[in-house]
Amino acid sequence: MMTHAPYRRHPLWAACLILSVPVLVTACGGDDDAPLNQLPAGFGTVSTQRYDGTSDDLLTAGLGRTGIGSSTAPAFADALNPTPPELRRRAIHTNYRALVDTSAAGGYGTLYGPNVAVDGSVSASEGRIAGREFIAYADDGTGRKNVTMMVQLPDHFDPARACIVTAPSSGSRGVYGAIGTAGEWGLKRGCAVAYTDTGKGIGYHDLQGDRVNLIDGRLVPRATAGNAAHFAADLDATALATFNAAFPNRFAYKHAHSQQNPEKDWGRNVLDSIRFAFWAINEVHAPVDTATGRHLRTYHANNTTVIASSVSNGGGESLQAAEQDTEGLIDAVAVSEPNVQPRSMEGVTVTEGTRPVAQAGRPLADYFTYRMIYEPCAAIAAGAQAPTGVRPGWLGLGTGPHAVNTVAGVPLETMAANRCQSLADKGLVSGATTAAQADDALAKMRAYGWTDPNHDALHASHYRLADFYVAMSYVNAYGRFSVADNVCGFSLANVDATGAVAAQLPAVQAGLFATGNGLNTGGDVIYNDSVGGARQYHVGVSPSTGRIDGSLDGLLCLHDLVKGVNTVTGATLAGTAAAQSQRVRAGIAEVLMSGNLRGLPVVIVAGRSDTLLPVNHTARPYVAFNSRVEGARSAVRYYEVMNGQHFDAFNPAAGGVAGYDTLFVPMHHYMNQALDLVWAHVHQKAPLPPSQVVRTVPRGGAPGAAPAITPANVPRIAATPAGADLITVASGGLTVPD
Repeated sequence: MMTHAPYRRHPLWAACLILSVPVLVTACGGDDDAPLNQLPAGFGTVSTQRYDGTSDDLLTAGLGRTGIGSSTAPAFADALNPTPPELRRRAIHTNYRALVDTSAAGGYGTLYGPNVAVDGSVSASEGRIAGREFIAYADDGTGRKNVTMMVQLPDHFDPARACIVTAPSSGSRGVYGAIGTAGEWGLKRGCAVAYTDTGKGIGYHDLQGDRVNLIDGRLVPRATAGNAAHFAADLDATALATFNAAFPNRFAYKHAHSQQNPEKDWGRNVLDSIRFAFWAINEVHAPVDTATGRHLRTYHANNTTVIASSVSNGGGESLQAAEQDTEGLIDAVAVSEPNVQPRSMEGVTVTEGTRPVAQAGRPLADYFTYRMIYEPCAAIAAGAQAPTGVRPGWLGLGTGPHAVNTVAGVPLETMAANRCQSLADKGLVSGATTAAQADDALAKMRAYGWTDPNHDALHASHYRLADFYVAMSYVNAYGRFSVADNVCGFSLANVDATGAVAAQLPAVQAGLFATGNGLNTGGDVIYNDSVGGARQYHVGVSPSTGRIDGSLDGLLCLHDLVKGVNTVTGATLAGTAAAQSQRVRAGIAEVLMSGNLRGLPVVIVAGRSDTLLPVNHTARPYVAFNSRVEGARSAVRYYEVMNGQHFDAFNPAAGGVAGYDTLFVPMHHYMNQALDLVWAHVHQKAPLPPSQVVRTVPRGGAPGAAPAITPANVPRIAATPAGADLITVASGGLTVPD
């Protein structure tokens, strides 16, 4: 279903492409019209490495299926000075396992994994893939953007069926962030894979030591790095010294503190990664011009299939790219659990069964800062459990269905009860008892978009493991705040056993490129304004309440900045708060999406139980919005997976969050299906199945002891779904069946 006009080729051009090495134009007959191959604008020096597929490889860094499946991370010979190859190997191990359930019982090695071929057949292979890896920065000349771009070109790339798959990083992860998702699928297909960290990534700046990361992950003095730093806070020597004197041992991350609102450029970055992939393909497979000795640009959008893909933020990034693709680079899109924010909900409705979803389509910063206010209180409600009665704990540790964990000497359930009381004191929840207050908080979460019964069970684990870091980082990013602004009293630092700020650990810092997530790794969020001195946010004491309530005052401030009003009083903000709010809301406006996918075939899969990016604020309203924008031209299909949630890596019985194994199926399995469907649609003109609910079957059993998954747990997306499973989308309205 390629819609590009065929490129005018020399009669011997196809024969030239069959060769696996570059050849001279004169030897192949040439193509007088083909321009010379050149790097996209703004790209710097390209580092190229070939991996033999045995000692090292593109997909597993030589670890193979067995090594990726092992919880034992590859070691550094010198923990204080890891080498770039060691950092790369650890980064691939970390990022693969961060997005995929790598337990055999969860489907690794049978439903998916390096040893599972594109046709679904399972072998004993370790799944290593030989090929070349190209890495470079894309920048505007200032050295401040330095977006990491990478292309992996497998040796089994077929010049006669040239293809590219995009794999922008999920979350705030580095350039290897999508290696185990879109990256694996593309490499197995023999496609070039176009990766980018989209201006996020592990851009770590140790402010106390004034050290930063290079593109290869090494941590060096900022003065040594210069413009080659992945990220450095915009503080001169005087400003940095002043900051360190007042706030010692802090650090900054690129996503939160680059002052560039990187999300506004995500689509552009993905398009640049595609251009970089074309350059790399031509450098390896295109003929050489005899006059200049340079390769021709014989591979381009007219003769190469390009599928935009990835997960979470990466999925949103690829959808942004499709919206912005005025050159016709992209042929189709297949994404999972995308972070998408519709530009407008006017004329857009979402209905679940027969129930309209009143709060659908809120921006990420809105629903994240809202959830952080109510979530820990809601997590201790009696109803905060799955319909089966399973109740995962704060961290999934300990014993029993609801493990009670302690942070900095304070049980999290104690903090949560204090939060309930602080909310009640401010009139934000009702109830005279903790139980009644928690019930009201849970009701507010449901009313704000967390409507799936499984959502109720996941608030505890999400609050502790993910949500706060997102809320703080995105408010900072949208407002383009400096790390020195300490917005709402928050900063980043390492902590000691009491939750007080502590010095950074050199061995941890040295490996952050490989182990980090780009949000908080290397420490935690600190509430500078806590009564008695700065503390880890979980144990922060709000000045207005005088109790350990998880830094509620600071969280209310974050939500105030997003909404432009005081959350407690409803009064319009004034002074500094008003100015900061204007900046945050302007940044949010920059990232809202147009919904115009230009008639491209698009498959979106999302889990109904996604608690991080709930479908009522992401996939559902975006698909509805697209139907309003594109009308009959829309070729979007939406598949909503029952019992699917955002973090497959939480599903394993060992190393995950206790209880997830019994409740959830792997979304990764359905992302692979989405890519298969799009591939067949583009190459065989196979029709895309209609939008539908996929009714999976949880594995069940006792928390931590769920039986192994089988195909019966994960039925395929149906070519002809039952009428009761059809999702209807038309003219701005989406109705999804119960």
